Amino acid sequence: MNKQEVLKDYKKQEDKLCLSQVLDKIEFCESREKLEYTDFLDMYQVALVENFLRRINFKNYQYEDSERKILIVYPDKYNDSMIEKNYSKMLKILRIELPEEEFGKYSHRNYLGGIVKLGLKREKVGDILVSNQGADIVVVSDFAEVLKKELPSLTRFENSKIEIKEISDIIKKEVKIEEVSIIVPSLRLDNIVSDLVKTSRSKAKQIIEQERVFVNGQNETKMAKQVKIGNIITIRGKGRFIVKEQTGTTRSGRAVLKIEKYV
Repeated sequence: MNKQEVLKDYKKQEDKLCLSQVLDKIEFCESREKLEYTDFLDMYQVALVENFLRRINFKNYQYEDSERKILIVYPDKYNDSMIEKNYSKMLKILRIELPEEEFGKYSHRNYLGGIVKLGLKREKVGDILVSNQGADIVVVSDFAEVLKKELPSLTRFENSKIEIKEISDIIKKEVKIEEVSIIVPSLRLDNIVSDLVKTSRSKAKQIIEQERVFVNGQNETKMAKQVKIGNIITIRGKGRFIVKEQTGTTRSGRAVLKIEKYV
């Protein structure tokens, strides 16, 4: 496969780099007859890669089931059971147990901020599942020891117990949903984003143009995109929302929507 020819239609350098790495994994998989996997992809990258794989008609792949995902490519001889057996080789959990006096002190932002402050690679880190007692941080296996060594150098974690655990030991976070109502002039995406993040239409436009908005997992940059009941809207840095139902219409013709927000 000619890499330059396949990637010629992609204008953004970061897109080309991401897809070039995917092509490398496919090449290694096919030449070595072994499973290969990427670092973690964010929602934009997952949508980019998904469309690309369809375009080149590559079918031997799947994603690890989390918000930030690794792409797994595999030879024809592999089945689902064989892939699952490899999860422990691909992923680990870094478990942070806080001292009792610090229970409930840190949010997702604090854990991620610590990793960024250390200058460590964000793409090596997947979901961060926060509890009152600490957090489970999903990482690619070859990064677990690095993170375990570096985190105690941060003051906030110097008294914490930090261990590497198998991916099967992950502590699932209970999903909490908050129900809210919004009133919008129409079901255009920019109207809904504006109301969800409580900002102006012009600011909502910027957020959409920055490719921070996803509808059902697909990046969406069209302001006039018509949102449908049941759509899941994810706004990077702001959260995930389900457009549950339209509960009514105001006298001025504005739509009243019931929204479920993940908190």
